[in-house]
Amino acid sequence: MRIHLTGVFVDDQQKALRFYTETLGFRVKHNIPLGEHAWITVVSEEDPEGTELLLEPDGHPAVRPFLTALVEDGIPSASFAVDDIEAEHERLVAKGVRFVQPPTDLGSVICAVFDDSCGNLIQISEEKRQT
Repeated sequence: MRIHLTGVFVDDQQKALRFYTETLGFRVKHNIPLGEHAWITVVSEEDPEGTELLLEPDGHPAVRPFLTALVEDGIPSASFAVDDIEAEHERLVAKGVRFVQPPTDLGSVICAVFDDSCGNLIQISEEKRQT
């Protein structure tokens, strides 16, 4: 068994699509219109056949209160791995991304958390090499 698809709820699919592709650097895997919304998934440029991230509309009544509570408590909705967190942090800050936690050493990993501008906090992390 392997993870094929996971998702984040977003308040605006088109805004999220721009952010996740133009800012974060993912690429579109699927963009299938479904009436008012679409089935939009993105994948890593580094692993185009890997796990897909679904940009799912947050229209269900339970979603917005749940996401609001997560953001208020500083809890990320998703976590992405990076090879060089300092470089990625600098790249994203230069693109106007707002970080709520700068790169922070947590022992075996360094993590940072940013606002995806679509209703979520997203964590990036770099595993530290064990010496």
